[in-house]
Amino acid sequence: MERLICLAAGYVCGCLLTAEAVARWKTGRGARTLGSGNPGMANIAGALGKGAGALVLAGDLLKTALACALCRLLLAPDLGRLAVLYAGLGAALGHNFPFWSGFHGGKGVTVTCAALVLAFPLWGTVSCILGLAVVLSTGYLPVGALVIPAAAVLPAFWLGGAEAGMLVLTLTLMMLSRHIHGLTRVARGQEPRKFRRTEAE
Repeated sequence: MERLICLAAGYVCGCLLTAEAVARWKTGRGARTLGSGNPGMANIAGALGKGAGALVLAGDLLKTALACALCRLLLAPDLGRLAVLYAGLGAALGHNFPFWSGFHGGKGVTVTCAALVLAFPLWGTVSCILGLAVVLSTGYLPVGALVIPAAAVLPAFWLGGAEAGMLVLTLTLMMLSRHIHGLTRVARGQEPRKFRRTEAE
């Protein structure tokens, strides 16, 4: 029951799409009407500037931290690290599939990063750095996004046991599902490269 409570609490927090709030505050329109239509930090930053993107980043980090802290400290303290992971998984589900928006949300990169760092401070941070390094070296955002949770799977099994490992594996599979189209475009050479220095530079 505690696990379901953590999932539910995380889901409710995750449903608060910061990108939607920032988009409506800045333009009076929903995030889906801007840029690529994805209610996430990268799209908002591209459409409205770095300041707006930073607000989305901060909001997504805070809502994940709120969910994880609520579950770890109040709702299910006996679960320990698992409370954080269940809350983080719930937050990612809420962010990706918010009920109020027809279950059409973002891709959950920031939420997943926050959950991993809160559950496994060292290895979560290392995983995020690896994902960033992949993006900067290849220019492919979908690849870097997938690397982040994938790199944390084995450490999660090692440090947290089978249940923790399965939760991080679930986050990895969800990230794969959210970026499958981008990864397919990468394989076909059709995905635009971003944040990568060219030889001419």
